[in-house]
Amino acid sequence: MSRLTIHAEDDPKTALSSTADANEIAAGLAPIGVTFERWRAGAILPEEADDAAVLAAYADDVERLKSAGGYRAVDVVRLTPDNPAAPELRAKFLSEHTHADDEVRFFVEGSAQFYLHQAGKVFMVVCEAGDLISVPAGTPHWFDMGPHPRFTALRLFVSPVGWIADFTGAGIADAFPKFERAA
Repeated sequence: MSRLTIHAEDDPKTALSSTADANEIAAGLAPIGVTFERWRAGAILPEEADDAAVLAAYADDVERLKSAGGYRAVDVVRLTPDNPAAPELRAKFLSEHTHADDEVRFFVEGSAQFYLHQAGKVFMVVCEAGDLISVPAGTPHWFDMGPHPRFTALRLFVSPVGWIADFTGAGIADAFPKFERAA
């Protein structure tokens, strides 16, 4: 279930607020410039669907987003627990970083969690199938797919180069609880 939990940046144990209501999630993220929307992830994809099949299934949505946001590149990121590189990929995203580009994700299957560090708070956003999140360029954040990742997401970029992280070197991510996907 999608969820927004907000903590003071210096108190990872005490939630200031928490909600699973999509409208409240969107309203809670709007003050920091983050867009959150619930869409219908209606395409049924077979387990063996490749990136081209995922992109084809959501072609209309992708074109609409590209047109609205000026995005020029799109790719598919899919991770399953049987991927031998899963532990290394998880570790890569667990440190706070920023991007020179917006980070736009539409979750097609599964779930993962974004941690957004802004305004003296950490906004923990569990995203699941049907969630669109757009994190503005320059927003400090990290991402956790959990110890047994299972998700597929479309990623959109203004830059045709794609995902490039600028790590902040801050240790804040280590203080907050890691994501554990609901069974």
